[in-house]
Amino acid sequence: MIAIILTIAAVVVAGLAYVLLSSEVRVRAVTTTSLYATGLLDYLADRFKERYPNVRLEFIAVGTGAALRYAEHGDACIILVHAPSLEKQYIERGVLEAGGIFAYNYFIVVGPNIDPAGVNGSSSLLETFKRIYSAGELGKASFVSRGDKSGTHVRELEVWKKAGLNPAGRSWYKEAAAGMDQTLIVANELSAYSLTDIGTYSKLAREGRLPRLVILYANPEDPDAINIYSAYLVRGCSSDERKYAMLFLEFLQENQDLVRNYGVNEYGQPLFHPAEENIMNLRDLWNQLASNRE
Repeated sequence: MIAIILTIAAVVVAGLAYVLLSSEVRVRAVTTTSLYATGLLDYLADRFKERYPNVRLEFIAVGTGAALRYAEHGDACIILVHAPSLEKQYIERGVLEAGGIFAYNYFIVVGPNIDPAGVNGSSSLLETFKRIYSAGELGKASFVSRGDKSGTHVRELEVWKKAGLNPAGRSWYKEAAAGMDQTLIVANELSAYSLTDIGTYSKLAREGRLPRLVILYANPEDPDAINIYSAYLVRGCSSDERKYAMLFLEFLQENQDLVRNYGVNEYGQPLFHPAEENIMNLRDLWNQLASNRE
């Protein structure tokens, strides 16, 4: 009798496990590489799964330009990006709908400790780029660009344009055509300058992977250096995937402390800041950046 009861119990448990497994909802999310490389998204996904254990968030990490193309082709339900001028184009075309700013951090310029361009102490990102250009033309410095239409690459091009300079084709200007982590590794190998988000640099530097690169320009008050991250629902996403995608977007807005605290224990400082700290200014800046069309 006991054996029969145990057998029935085992069948019930197995059946329940099958039901839970078969009811799993996959939510496709395409993201900029900097959010993924820092580990923030996996951290947020784990916290979200604690609330919705039947949901599996699948992240594809690419540059913002590629991420937006994924969205346009219907290959994702959520998109997390940081290039307002590109985002606005896809919003206007109806590719992106619900969503908004959820985090921000800063772009910094890293380079060799000897700083041949003398950018340490520059008053602005604009001045930093002008000094790098001048040093490059004199054969004293080189610069490694993402070169991949990512959010970081778009910002870099905007700053060059604002400075009235065009480094394309110059011998000292290298294009990695890669994610932020690989671009930094190339810059490290070449002892070159590069523009990066502070989060990715902090992670790789702490891991000892960038021994030749140090932070030479960092200014949280410089509008050109503020890096705004937004999350959107992709139009065309449907059924349960859409339902949980919307819940994840709400989760990002309602759990800003997770963004605020991420990285503090490991790096001694947050890698990102929650949008709620400065939302009105961020929206104004987003609109300004969104007007910068190529």
